[in-house]
Amino acid sequence: MSEATYQLYGRTNAGSLAVQIVLEEIGEPYKLLWVERTPEAIEAYRRINPAGKVPALVLPDGTPVCESAAILTYLTSAYPAAHLAPKAGSAAHARFLQWMVFLSANVYETALRYYYAERYSTAGAAAQTGIQERALQDYLRHLEAVHEALAPYVLGDAFSALDPYLYMLAGWYPGDTAALHERLPGLARHSALLRQRAATLKADADHAEKAPST
Repeated sequence: MSEATYQLYGRTNAGSLAVQIVLEEIGEPYKLLWVERTPEAIEAYRRINPAGKVPALVLPDGTPVCESAAILTYLTSAYPAAHLAPKAGSAAHARFLQWMVFLSANVYETALRYYYAERYSTAGAAAQTGIQERALQDYLRHLEAVHEALAPYVLGDAFSALDPYLYMLAGWYPGDTAALHERLPGLARHSALLRQRAATLKADADHAEKAPST
């Protein structure tokens, strides 16, 4: 691999997984930089993303791009030959954008609401149980909506940048995964298909290797 073109700032169990998978699918060189959870590391990272959230992708010209859905959409536009999104302006691309926003605004948001429940009420930890219960219900409802579209990928036969995003988000589901896959067999098939791809295996391996030290 040649000298890194992109710098991907990430963390295990964070939105950087989907971005890394797409970078691997494209075949463009990148450097993966782990953002630790220490106050010092987060403060230093704020020079890249003032919000302190991962992921962030620094482009070859030094421009940082944040928000996983924005990064994924940008990469599909920057590398049309990778065929990770339909042609811009087409009806199929409109559906691509619809699902990208849905995954970001609904499924991702629900995951945040479950795992960071104390942030969603002035009562803090006292409201955590109720917030998590509702988040889990919403999580399942959103995954059911995507499940209806799977055939076997989000856009039908065509693999796209939506699929690593869904793979990542479904992998965060906090409930019983076996029960989820029994209820949503298309989602189970989708996860299995993604795990057969070299890009997914590489990203999963990197995150698994890093996980014990985070």
